[in-house]
Amino acid sequence: MRFQSNAAASVNITFQNLLDAILVATGATAGSDLFEAVRINLIEMWAVSVTGAPVTVAVSFSGVVAGAAGDQKQHTDTSMGIEPAHVKARPDPLTQAGQFQFSAATIAFELNVPTGTVIDLSLTFRQPVLGTATSTQNALVAASPGVVYYRGLDGKALATTVFPVQGTPTTI
Repeated sequence: MRFQSNAAASVNITFQNLLDAILVATGATAGSDLFEAVRINLIEMWAVSVTGAPVTVAVSFSGVVAGAAGDQKQHTDTSMGIEPAHVKARPDPLTQAGQFQFSAATIAFELNVPTGTVIDLSLTFRQPVLGTATSTQNALVAASPGVVYYRGLDGKALATTVFPVQGTPTTI
């Protein structure tokens, strides 16, 4: 999945946000996650310097919740001259982000990016085995039931997200 920041941001992205990024509308204002669990394989980001000023991108898989810890590594790069800032980071396999997680407000990773940063995520999703679905965190607006929609990396609608999905998917 590819996203691009439309503003500078320093945010926590949760597993709930990742699962809410792809949803199916169950009504005009309600939706359910299309998938049950998610695992992060890779995050790759690029940011181009603006008017010759260096910019920095950073991602961290801290996993800061009770009973769990991430790798505590800061993956960061700063642009130099005309070279963009570029980070390619994988979570350690035995951390929360490196294993399948259900929809929860648990932090998957922290991002610190300037405006215009391109963020590529390689994720593995699992379908619900029992056919149960998790409702999305944020309400939909004028959705068509049964249609699959894409939201921002932060799980928010296209009108309010800092990280809109790129390409031509159906967004809401």
